[in-house]
Amino acid sequence: MLGVVKMRTNIEERACELAVYIIENRATVRSAAQKFGISKSTVHKDLSERLKDYNRSLYLQVKAVLDENKAQRHLRGGMATRKKYKGE
Repeated sequence: MLGVVKMRTNIEERACELAVYIIENRATVRSAAQKFGISKSTVHKDLSERLKDYNRSLYLQVKAVLDENKAQRHLRGGMATRKKYKGE
């Protein structure tokens, strides 16, 4: 896959890299998983559990982005449905 970032084996480093990517790009869990070539479940677990214990300040920053994404997901879903049926 093009654009896939090779992940480190150190889980804490991976969690930090994921968090930085999401914060800088205002990315979703899905897009981060695709970019790093791992599952959404792994991204979520790294950010919500592992990062919380490893780097609290980074966790709080990424949590704000993820909470914003969660609040807006119904809007993105509606726009995707509209686009699908309009043939765009």
